[in-house]
Amino acid sequence: MRLLLSLLLIFSLPAHAEGFITRLLNKPVPGGVAVIALGEAPQAPRVRYQDTPALVIKEDGQRWIAIVGIPLSVNAGTQQIDANGRPLSFQVEPRHYREQRITLKNQEQVSPSPANLKRIERELAEQRDAYRHFSPRQPSNLLFDRPVDGPLSSPFGLRRFFNDQERNPHSGLDFAAPAGTPIKAPAAGQVILTGDYFFNGKTVFIDHGQGLISMFCHLSNISVEVGDELARGDVLGKVGSTGRSTGPHLHWNVSLNDARIDPSIFIGAFTP
Repeated sequence: MRLLLSLLLIFSLPAHAEGFITRLLNKPVPGGVAVIALGEAPQAPRVRYQDTPALVIKEDGQRWIAIVGIPLSVNAGTQQIDANGRPLSFQVEPRHYREQRITLKNQEQVSPSPANLKRIERELAEQRDAYRHFSPRQPSNLLFDRPVDGPLSSPFGLRRFFNDQERNPHSGLDFAAPAGTPIKAPAAGQVILTGDYFFNGKTVFIDHGQGLISMFCHLSNISVEVGDELARGDVLGKVGSTGRSTGPHLHWNVSLNDARIDPSIFIGAFTP
């Protein structure tokens, strides 16, 4: 009888116990993250998702896992990664995102002039290149610190309407904080882009490693330069209201394999 109970216990256990990173990050929804077990191997498998390299780390010093950002545009259902030429499937679950309606007095920020449209195109090209940056460094931590002290305001993924005109969904997480509040790096990384952009205002991009990128915008002040190496907690600028903004706040984007994903996942504040 004791042997039978032991066998039942063995076969009722999962094939592998989930590690901390999997429990923290595995939120496989549009705009979320999928953590996919890759097994044990002497070297890290090479993983691609939607023809883009993906983040691979060793969890708990034992097995490799892929950490994949899922674009908001992906529908619920089956998706695949390529791991050393081997397809591996994972499931994307549905998630509903609310609407947000914003009234702007400056009509140029809703329907820009031809001259401003050219500027916007140039700036978007710069920022797309930054999001596609992939360095071999391992992220220093995947449980991020909050970049500012302040309550969360506009959540990720909101369908946004400016003056009743639909625009791109909200691609980051907003923190309500007074102008001048210091903004700190949520993890170590290198500054790969700074700028003062039409929509984003004063902006900083940080590469945390392997396609994991943070973007901070609407800053009043930038205190770093391209190439700077930042430790976790280093100040990169101050909260402001530059660009298309209705008041002081921090807008924080997190991008993984060039997919904008919900930053709340990385600070343990995700709600289904």
